[in-house]
Amino acid sequence: MRGLQAIRYIFFETLPAFLLGLVIFIGILLMMQALRLTEFVLVHGVSITLIGQLMFYMSLSFLPVILPMSTLFSILLTYNRLSNDSELVALKAFGLSMRRLTIPALILAVAATLMSAQTSFYLGPWGNRRFEILIADMSRQKAASAIKEGIFSEGFFDLVIYANRVDSKEGLLKDVFIYDERDSKAPVTIIAKTGHLIQELKKTGQAGLLRLNDGNIHRTQNNTYTKVDFNSYDINLFSAFDMSEAEKTPPSMTIDDLKVALKRKDLEAKDRRRLELEYHRRWSLSGACLIFALLGVGLGTVTNRRSSRGGGFVICLVLLVAYWVCYAGAGSMAQNGTVPAAVSLWAINVIFLLFALHILRRSWA
Repeated sequence: MRGLQAIRYIFFETLPAFLLGLVIFIGILLMMQALRLTEFVLVHGVSITLIGQLMFYMSLSFLPVILPMSTLFSILLTYNRLSNDSELVALKAFGLSMRRLTIPALILAVAATLMSAQTSFYLGPWGNRRFEILIADMSRQKAASAIKEGIFSEGFFDLVIYANRVDSKEGLLKDVFIYDERDSKAPVTIIAKTGHLIQELKKTGQAGLLRLNDGNIHRTQNNTYTKVDFNSYDINLFSAFDMSEAEKTPPSMTIDDLKVALKRKDLEAKDRRRLELEYHRRWSLSGACLIFALLGVGLGTVTNRRSSRGGGFVICLVLLVAYWVCYAGAGSMAQNGTVPAAVSLWAINVIFLLFALHILRRSWA
């Protein structure tokens, strides 16, 4: 009976720390996006409501990464506190072994692993997809804000554009220079006195074009130079189509989508590596919850016996930084084709698992 009470007590001690970890790490990751979000408000004139939606979708896409971090945070700090307050000593005096006292951490780890798998397989990709669609819609609605006055702007719908004067609110441009290299065999240079960004909302989506006035087109093809003057010339920027029908990027694919994509025989080697990396990343992140739980118990009861209360948090940060540095390096090697994704990503988990078992064995001794 005492064993069940102790397990229940420790488990419910870890839950508030787990929830606190979720809030802290989501806040940290969102703060890293603060400059980007501020630019949306100040430059693009995006409403606070849309910013809230962006933050919500980003938070969902962060969950697969945050859940393992929160697991380590909660278990390490909880067992560190129990050790420093001598509560573990008292529980051992009642005949409870450290193996039994590890059960609450394992229960939380299993729950976190299941949650991480579900968010990594389905919820996270959905949030990332909604984020991509919202960003694309905002870019189309505020196309003029991407053009900086007196600066050559690259990546404007695959064009290089320059304008002496820019009115973002009205979409008006003055003294416009455009270099269009979408057809590499016949690049085009366009010069115009004025330009007007026109956007229309149609049944199939939003369409946009850049209407230029009083200018000329310069084209070089096969050593032949051509110049054409015009009064009005339209450049189609984007067609009216539903962004939700566009092809998904690997981070936006569910685990089922990845399985289907990997079965394609016409995939290029680079694309296959990206998909394999994303597929194994989903599984390895879920498994990290269990590894971090074992690390948290071992380090919380062994390393921190002679440390201050804040030592647990410092160790947590050091471990997380070390893990993600190794993880990023493994992902880079898999992306370059140096090591298969199944080997590089899981090797990091195996190394940390062996370290966790070593530390855990010391705490059980």
